[in-house]
Order: sequence, then structure tokens, then C-alpha cells
Amino acid sequence: MAAPTSISLRSYWQLVRSNRNFRRLWFAQMVSETGDWFYMVALYAMLLQFTGHAQVLGFAFVLQVLPQALTGPFAGLINDHFSRKRVMVFTDIARFLIIGCVLFIRTPNQVWMIYPLLFIETVMWGLFEPARNSVIPNIVSEEDVIVANTLSSTTWSVNLFLGAALGGIAAVWLGRDLTITLDIMTFLVSAWLIAGMRFQEPHLKGLEDVRLRDAINFTPMLDGFRYIAHQPRMLATVLVKAGMGLSGASWVLFPILGKQVFPIFRSGFTPEKAALAGMSALMAARGLGSALGPALGAPWAQQNWHRLRYGIFFGFLLAAAGYFTLGFTHTAWLAYVEIVLSHAGSAIVWVFSTTLLQLMSEDKFRGRLFSAELGCCTITLAATSFAAGYVLDRGIPLQTVLLATAILIAIAWLFWGALGLRRDQSVR
Repeated sequence: MAAPTSISLRSYWQLVRSNRNFRRLWFAQMVSETGDWFYMVALYAMLLQFTGHAQVLGFAFVLQVLPQALTGPFAGLINDHFSRKRVMVFTDIARFLIIGCVLFIRTPNQVWMIYPLLFIETVMWGLFEPARNSVIPNIVSEEDVIVANTLSSTTWSVNLFLGAALGGIAAVWLGRDLTITLDIMTFLVSAWLIAGMRFQEPHLKGLEDVRLRDAINFTPMLDGFRYIAHQPRMLATVLVKAGMGLSGASWVLFPILGKQVFPIFRSGFTPEKAALAGMSALMAARGLGSALGPALGAPWAQQNWHRLRYGIFFGFLLAAAGYFTLGFTHTAWLAYVEIVLSHAGSAIVWVFSTTLLQLMSEDKFRGRLFSAELGCCTITLAATSFAAGYVLDRGIPLQTVLLATAILIAIAWLFWGALGLRRDQSVR
């Protein structure tokens, strides 16, 4: 393995400045993800306004993640049999059209239209994300893989921080329609940027005559499962994000916390606007923590496999501790600090596990590998978010759900400590 790059602010700048393909992929990520958070704040506020039920938020989040788990194996095959760049461009254009349809939802009686749109949009996202993760080792050198992953994750977090904060402002002052319109336009910009990338896709070698019906051949799918299952270290790492997905309740808890515990009242604010501002602040704290975690952790870890695995261990611990203390907090600024720390840990888990998988996998299997990883993650995200909405609507206290979330993350922490670290000692 190549000697790791010393990670600093200069290394991020050097990668963006010198690598045209990564630069276009990074810019595409910035514009589309910021728009996504604008849209998500507006969408969740609309659902609360039209229905008033926490369970609806849980169901909406399930539809934003679970379809990827159901279609993940096929998404992996598609990404391993066709051009990943073309997959990304196609899904960006498709999402432009799908989310644009949300603009036609005007009354509570039309809320049902959101659900099939979310389902289809998630299928497109489930095709896009494995493609993006799979091409990074093709467009950057091996020693820059963790630099690229850290920058991508930090960008996601900054996008969440800015998108949640500015999305709340946009929804309050500009209105829901304009907020959603800003989001859908970002997909066209992203598609244009990715279409301009020029790089080799080694997995296409020998697949020139593959037809669409070949993508539903179950033999390559089984080959992918065997490839993961026969390497215990890889299997344990594939399941890391599923462990982090156990915090999925947060997507329901933050809107409710913003409405019931930490609303932000200003002159002229209605209760709905105060709840929206409170939710935006909590989401912004999440984004800030997610940005800080990898940015501070990557220079220590570099691409040392031993440190990457221990980073995952401590990231799980920090995430669990943050949700545990949040369950006893009633002061807004303290809640923001706890969320920042918790999601700093979560982001370290995310970046370090992605880097490990990219370094230990073969290119021809990466589409299936990252689809399997994302599928496992979305199952736990969907299950915990739906369960949170269900029990909250039946009178279970917020504190109890927060503590249960902390316990679930702690179980994942123990799992990784037993399997991930033990395996690390015998390998690197």
C-alpha cells in the first residue's frame, strides 16, 4: 500500500486544485446536498403542519431510506455492470423531475402523494450513492483516498449545517415552494458537473456487450455476497454503518424536540415558525458535529488501518454518550453541544468505515459492496425512525426514546469492539 498522505488543510486544497474529476464531483455534492437539506426542512415542516403526527415523520423517513435496502442488490449489480458516471447523471435528472412533483401538493388531502414520490426518489438515491463511493478510488490516488473521503464527509456535514440553518430561514421567509424549487435546480447543476468528468472505469473491462437484462442475473449478486461473507474483516466493516443506522430515531426526535422542547421564538413568530427554527438549529448542530469529527480525526488516523478501526470504536462511544446525556437536557445550548459531540462521533464512524472498505475491496465488486453496506444501514435507519414515531404517538416520553437510542448505539459499539478490533490485531 502506498505511503499515506499527511492530512492537513493544504492536502484538501491540493486535491481539489489538482484533480479535475474530484473537483467536479465535489462541487456537484456541495450544490445538490445543500439543496437536499433545504428540501428536507421544508418537507418535514409541511408534514407536521398538515398532519400533526410524529408517526408521519417516521413513515416519511422510512420511505427516504428503506427502498434502497429493498433495491440495493440490484443497484449494486447495475453499478458493477454499467458506467457509474452515467448512473449518477441519470439519477440526478430523475430526481429533478420527481421532487418537482412535490410542488403540486397544496392541501392536507394531497399528503398521500408525498409517499410514492419519496419512494421513487430514494430508489434513485440508492443508485447514486454506491456509484459515487465506488468511483472515488478511480479518480484519486490510493494515498489520497482518506483525504477524499474526509473532505466528502465534511462537505456533507457543512451542507447539513448550512442547509438546515438556511433552509429554515428560507422556509420561513421565502416560502415552501421557492425552497423546493431551489432544491430541484441543484440536481441539474450536479448532473452537468458529473457529465463533464473524464476517468477510466476498470470494472467495465470485458462488459462492453452487457445488456440491461443482464443486470438482473442473480449469479453476480451471489458472487458479491460470497466475496463479502468469505472475508470476516470486510463483513464486520460492512455492518458498521448498520450500527450507526440505529440512531435513525434522531430524524423523528429532532423535529419533535424543536417543536416541544427547544422552539426558538422571535418577534412575530407563530408557534409553527418557532418550531421550524428550533428544528433547524438542532439539525445545524448535527451538521457542525459531523463536520468537526472527521476533520479532527483524519489527521490522526491517516490511512493506518489500526487507527481507523480504533477511531470507529471511539466514534460509536461518543455517539452513544451524546444521546444518553441529551435525554436529561432541557437547556438549548447544552443540547446543541451534546448533538455536536454525538454526531462528531457518528461522522468518524462513517468516514473511517468507508475508507477501510475502499482500501480493502476490488473495483469490480465495489458497486455491490457499497450497495450492501448502504442497504444494511437503511434497514436499521428505517426501523428505528419508524419505531420512534410509533411509540411517541402512543405516549412514550421523549427521554425514554433518547435513552433507548443511546443503548442501541452502545450495543453496536460493543459489537465492533468484539469483532472489529479483534480482527484488526491479526491483520495490521
